[in-house]
Formats: sequence, C-alpha cells, structure tokens
Amino acid sequence: MGSFKPIRKAILPVAGLGTRFLPATKAMPKEMLTIVDRPIIQHVVDEAKAAGIEHFIFVTGRNKTVIEDHFDKQIELESTLRERGKFEQLKMLNDLLPEAGQTSYTRQQSPKGLGHAVWCARDIVGDEPFALLLPDVLVQAPNKGCLAQMIEIYNETGGNVLAVEEVAPELTSNYGVVKIEDQTADGVMKINGMVEKPGPGKAPSNMIIMGRYILQPEIFKILSTQGLGAGNEIQITDAMKTLMDSQDFHACAYEGRSFDCGSKVGFLAANVAFALERDDVGEEFREAVKKLIS
Repeated sequence: MGSFKPIRKAILPVAGLGTRFLPATKAMPKEMLTIVDRPIIQHVVDEAKAAGIEHFIFVTGRNKTVIEDHFDKQIELESTLRERGKFEQLKMLNDLLPEAGQTSYTRQQSPKGLGHAVWCARDIVGDEPFALLLPDVLVQAPNKGCLAQMIEIYNETGGNVLAVEEVAPELTSNYGVVKIEDQTADGVMKINGMVEKPGPGKAPSNMIIMGRYILQPEIFKILSTQGLGAGNEIQITDAMKTLMDSQDFHACAYEGRSFDCGSKVGFLAANVAFALERDDVGEEFREAVKKLIS
C-alpha cells in the first residue's frame, strides 16, 4: 500500500434546477426528492460517510436552503418525538446528522457546469485530494459502497480514481467516456484517455464515468482557466484530460448498480430497487408490485 494523503473531504454539487422534475421541484430541490423515505442527497452523504469522509462540501444555488436545514437539528421536531416517546425515530434522525463543523456550503451563482461547481469549492478543499459525488447518481452496492471501493484503489495507486461502468455503445454520447489500458499486475485499470459526450462512432470505449471521482487538488488551477466545452459549460472531463498529462488516472469498475435519479425513469427504478431490499417493507412491497404487474 502506498503512502498517500487520505481522502477526508467530499464535494457534492447541488446547485442544479431540476427542471426535468417540474412541478415537484418548483419549490423543493431535486436532491430532496425521496427514495423510499430518505432524500436522494441523504443516500449520497451516507455513502460518503461510510467511506470515511469527514467533511461534506455542498455547492448550492438559490432555493437550496432546505438542504442545509435537512443536515441540521430540528429542535421542535425532536422535542415532539421525545414527548411522544418515539426514541427510536429520534435516534435515527440524530444518527443521520453530520457532526458539528463537518458541513460547509458555498454558492455557485451561475449555472456554468460541473467543472465550475467544483472550482467554487477550491478554498474549502485546500491543497488535498478530495472526492466528488454527483447527487443525481445513486449506487446500490451489495457489500461495500462505491466510494469505499474507490478509496481502496486510491490507497494502492494514489493519483486520481474514477468510477466506471459499461453501457450500450449507442448510449455513450450521453456521458463522459474513458479509454482503458490493460489491467496492471494487481488488477487495476489505468485510464489513458477520455472524452465528454462523444459523437456517433467517436467513443473510445463503452466505459462511462459514473458520477464518482477522486481527484487531486491540481485540478483547481486547471479549472480556473478552463474554457467552455460540451453544452457551452465548463466540463470537469476537459480539466481531467489536461491533468492526465501530468498525473495518473485509474478506473474503479465498482461492484453494484447505479441509478440516474436525474431522469424520471431512473428515479422510479431507484425507488423500486431500494424498497425491495428494505427489511421493513421489502416483502410487502414485492407482493404489491407483483399485483400491479399482473
């Protein structure tokens, strides 16, 4: 195992408008839509916390203060639960909260892309490697969370690590796509190229970047002068391509399955998948689904 700086901080970009979920997101952030009984953002924070993340940096925008409220104490609610003897629910709420001082919030005033959102967190991250988790993407992993799997690779290789997964070739134009070298002796895949949303026939593989990243702080200097890319936005993929000239990138073909909760179908599928694995409602829900299908 190498001796590399630990991954202590995670950036969570939550400034998007969520227009694909209107009217639900007119007054409520899309990240607060629930998967069963937890907001999407809570699932992502839980994944990061399980991987050892100590500081959660939310890059927010207007109409996102409810996310700050969610990760804060709610004195009136806690008092009511205590008075009614609902101590199990009270403990559950307190267990979900980050510790004091473990959350920071910074604003992305204009929607200039994911790369710009990451750059907005530069002063909070400082000169250390960090994780980047896209809240639109949830991962259901059977044993160990996606970020925890990535950190295991990082602890061996250092540098930068991207979670990747295979998609049908005709879908690659919707994603950042990587070019993979042969596996190293210890089974880790090295990345030697990437492109954001390639045109038909131009994808270097069918392996896409899945919304989980471990990046070195040098990315911030690149982002400070990064020009506009696909979608007329500052793309993190373009900055990573520049960083690749001087640093290694490795791929984590994680164990699990992802759900794009930025789409209605992905959001609904995540609700079904996460409900089915729950001990409290899984069996009853499975029977309800069978009745609906039949």
